Amino acid sequence: MAPAASHRPDPCAPRVTLRRGADRSTGDVRSPVRGARHARAWLIAASLSACALAAASLTPPAAAADAPPYTETYRPQFHFTPEKNWMNDPNGLVYYQGEYHLFYQYNPGGNSWGDMSWGHAVSTDLVHWKQLPLALSHDDEEMVFSGSAVIDRDNTSGFGTPENPPMVAVYTSAFKSGGKQAQSLAYSTDRGRTWTKYQGNPVLDIGSTEFRDPKVQWYAPTRSWLMTVALPTERKVRFYTSGNLKDWRQLSEFGPAGATGGVWECPDLFPLAVDGNPRKVKWVLVANVNPGAIAGGSGTQYFTGDFDGTRFTPDDDGTYTPPSGTVVQDFEAAGFGDWTATGTAFGGGPASGAVDGQQTVTGFDGEGLANSFHGGDPSTGTLTSPGFTVSTPYLNFKVGGGRHPHEPGTAVDRGPTPDGTVLADFEGGTYGGWTATGDAFGTAPATGTLPDQQQVSGWLGDGLVNTYRGGDTATGTLTSPEFTLDKDYLDFLVGGGNHPAAAANRTAVELVVDGRTVRTTTGRDTEALDWASWDVRDLRGKRARIRIVDDNTGRWGHLDVDHLVLSDTRAQGPTDETAVNLLVDGQIVRSVTGSDSEAMDWASFDLRPYQGRTARIQLVDRNTGGWGHIMADSFTTAQAPARSAVDRASWVDYGKDHYAAVTWNDAPDGQRYMIGWMAGLDYAGATPTTPWRSAQTVPRRLTLRTIDGRARLVAEPVAALSTLWRQPTTTAGVTVTDTSRPLPAKGKALDIEATFSVRDAARFGLKVRTGTGGEETIVGYDRATGEMYVDRTHSGVTDFSPSFPGVQRAPLEPRDGKVRLRVLVDWSSVEVYGGDGEATVTDLVFPDPASDGVQVFAEDGSAKLDRVTVRQVGSYRE
Repeated sequence: MAPAASHRPDPCAPRVTLRRGADRSTGDVRSPVRGARHARAWLIAASLSACALAAASLTPPAAAADAPPYTETYRPQFHFTPEKNWMNDPNGLVYYQGEYHLFYQYNPGGNSWGDMSWGHAVSTDLVHWKQLPLALSHDDEEMVFSGSAVIDRDNTSGFGTPENPPMVAVYTSAFKSGGKQAQSLAYSTDRGRTWTKYQGNPVLDIGSTEFRDPKVQWYAPTRSWLMTVALPTERKVRFYTSGNLKDWRQLSEFGPAGATGGVWECPDLFPLAVDGNPRKVKWVLVANVNPGAIAGGSGTQYFTGDFDGTRFTPDDDGTYTPPSGTVVQDFEAAGFGDWTATGTAFGGGPASGAVDGQQTVTGFDGEGLANSFHGGDPSTGTLTSPGFTVSTPYLNFKVGGGRHPHEPGTAVDRGPTPDGTVLADFEGGTYGGWTATGDAFGTAPATGTLPDQQQVSGWLGDGLVNTYRGGDTATGTLTSPEFTLDKDYLDFLVGGGNHPAAAANRTAVELVVDGRTVRTTTGRDTEALDWASWDVRDLRGKRARIRIVDDNTGRWGHLDVDHLVLSDTRAQGPTDETAVNLLVDGQIVRSVTGSDSEAMDWASFDLRPYQGRTARIQLVDRNTGGWGHIMADSFTTAQAPARSAVDRASWVDYGKDHYAAVTWNDAPDGQRYMIGWMAGLDYAGATPTTPWRSAQTVPRRLTLRTIDGRARLVAEPVAALSTLWRQPTTTAGVTVTDTSRPLPAKGKALDIEATFSVRDAARFGLKVRTGTGGEETIVGYDRATGEMYVDRTHSGVTDFSPSFPGVQRAPLEPRDGKVRLRVLVDWSSVEVYGGDGEATVTDLVFPDPASDGVQVFAEDGSAKLDRVTVRQVGSYRE
């Protein structure tokens, strides 16, 4: 776990916004890892919105303030959560005297990240958990970051006796003065109930602020201790050996390799038999990466290979040759040829590598590339190809630069004012029938910038809502008269503070239907108003109100709003992307961004759906902050897609919410069980839960199986989960064609096993947590791409982070024409195991408690549900 940011930029400063893919460092592109020692804590804090971080815990919309513990809205029933307060990484996983110990990063004082200590829980079966008192506490000198625990059976440390061997925790001391990270010890002689920190700490200190998360095990061949520890910003793990846990000697290093778009944390190393053959053993090295994982945020990658007691040698040496094809643009000429540039970012022609002020650029082919760093990150512009007729399946190219993805509904330039029914334009000097409370809105609309406010721009006409009256300390609400939603979209202009509805002190525009907030939008920490749009087609005909809320008294604690209009046209808001886009009929249909790196890598556009149509390639740089540039090279048409290093890497899980995953030491019968922190670092601090935040995944049994000629990890939920099963419902022989059909089962906590016969449907599968307002989480299979997927776009509350809604995909081949899915549904999560566990996706969801339906569906054809068994799952506390 990374320490809190001591030098982080002020997120409330003018025009500074942390959004999906934004650089979490200082914004200096010449130092892509600068500030990364604080990356994890900074991301967590930023996801809550730093202006509101010190405020009270979030309250989910439907939560009862006095709900008994473990019955609160979104409280998982069979995933471990602490009774209250913040939790993140699993730590100290060890089995001893009939108990599986789960320690975890914990804030004993609140529901947001801080004062990192080790919480503690135990289980006899990895399913039923008992929370114990705090194990290792922060103190005046250090926070207790992630690490591991071992049973020192030979008492090599001298902390116990041969008759009563000590449990020894090896953890990272995160020193509060200076930020140094070093490895330290604590020990227990009463089965982990009480602990003593070693007086000789730290036991391994290399003088670094980026050195953490030790995983220690007994290595029998040399009768010594083996430590695997992360050098996060170097994208390396280092191996050490010791005879007594106190004196450590370096053995070797591994990395960078695989996915390197973010820091490496929480490593693990363990052996597994391949295909159950004890004479064929491979070692598995786990390196959690953030950001830059397969789903775009944080995730868990792994390598298979050999370990000889000193060095890990991977099976894959990392070499890659992309598919051959026809180069259509290699930027080798002096100019851009028939490509058209706007703005200043791309200069007058291709760059020959790095330009002034930029770090060394690597990975491009030949002598030239397109590079939008001309003038530095503040410059903007586009570079657009001429139109071409799509005639090949794939367009492959190299890309680098900033990670600022294109967001649907945004435009390179501000879109036109939509036509429709104007609900309010705040002209004429009054609020009309709107009702104001508090002092933030005054008695009439503002006419522009207020005293001591930065320049406001972008509103229409003479009036607007501006809650900066008297400064950011003013609060209040402004509520519209009731109206009917009789068009497809509700468009409006918004600016001001970025404090989402999930924050304790929000600045938000809200749509209220039947007394419930169903849509919400916040500002972007800018005084420039731009378009926002709500798709309200599913609410057509309903009566609604708009409520503008300013609950925030900190910096950027205000909102600017104007021109609310019901329209059949969706307003196009501004983009801040750095992206390579494919445009067909003027619409963006494919988009790829960089990975906050000057190292270029392969990417690919699937052109198959657009055969025979006219397309253009457009490089867009509309970002003026850190990593606000894009690079591209070697556009090549081909018959097969090129694969990036992230795509080629091996992933334990393909979801957005599986991180810091490690395994238990000393599990019985040589089994290997893994658990991970069920959270995405983009938004971990903003999830709408209280009085706790975060859960752990269901523990998984890991094995290695040969798939497509190589050893791959496969996973299954621990068998003891069956002890929580309740009444099952089985349905067989259901054929669906271009429709969704309810199944005779429902629930908020379910274990579902389904087998489908693949027919001609383009997509098919299950929908879970269906119900209120069209809520659904789709667990499907895409026949064309050969992927299972989880779509949580309409899964419930999604507006607390722009990176939360979306679709996560994992490769999965049918077997004998069948697709098997096992879906674990809890009150705020979905875990999917495809096939025999060769593909998994873990995603959080926050549906209305009343959304408890299960459906089977097929799109663009038919599919047969051979058999599905839906089991109710009880609480682990029962």
